[in-house]
Amino acid sequence: MNGIVISIDPVLLQLGHFELRWYSLFVVLAFIAATVVGLKRCKKIGMSADQVYTLVMVVALGGILGARLFHVLDHLGYYAQNPGAILRFDGLAIWGGLVGGGVATLVYARLAKLPFLPLADAVVPALLVAQIVGRFACIVNGDAYGGPTTLPWGFIYVNPGAMIPDYLKGIPTHPYVVYEQIWNGMILITALALGRRLKTPGALFLIYVTAYGAGRLLLTAVRQETVLFWGLQEAQVVALALLAVSVPLLVRLLNKERTLRLAGKPGA
Repeated sequence: MNGIVISIDPVLLQLGHFELRWYSLFVVLAFIAATVVGLKRCKKIGMSADQVYTLVMVVALGGILGARLFHVLDHLGYYAQNPGAILRFDGLAIWGGLVGGGVATLVYARLAKLPFLPLADAVVPALLVAQIVGRFACIVNGDAYGGPTTLPWGFIYVNPGAMIPDYLKGIPTHPYVVYEQIWNGMILITALALGRRLKTPGALFLIYVTAYGAGRLLLTAVRQETVLFWGLQEAQVVALALLAVSVPLLVRLLNKERTLRLAGKPGA
């Protein structure tokens, strides 16, 4: 049977009742990476280092709470039978993290009297780096699994502690997480290139939301998660909802960008 065997125990270290999971480690590393990238980007719009650190803490809180809420809702059957597992924070949904983190950023921008759209543009590379690093947690945890595949790069989960359903353990499954990491890497490269050219505040952020939403809509097709309606999973429904908002706004901003360039103006 061809595939890549994932046999790592999701629990990295256990001392009595204390449990350190690989998932937690990678989430922390993701926030550290985002902070390093965000410091340089946010200073360009006039933020101090202290403001960046505060923003990271606020976004971390909002993002983790939102991510956990979406994850629990997406696996409601499991958590209804295991309510104590809700507080373990061993599974997070990226969409929930983006929504929760986005709301937290908006609130902080208003309280700190910072321009939200330039701030949103500035944090795009940091968000993407955090997503790429954080997804390594899902590789070990097995909570973002794909359906069965015959491709030679399928993931085969064999550790009893992996969150992938028992009926998928021991057989090759699509490495959905890797697909998303590659997609996010492509968006990151594009964002870094466009960030030097786009002058209209908010345009880069909307490009990120649109590109990521399109990727989730397509890539989630290989996953096996709860279907809400019309054969669409939760992640796809959220992606469609955001695309319905982001695409018209993006078209409007890009038209504004084009008009400004044709007029020879520096931007809004």
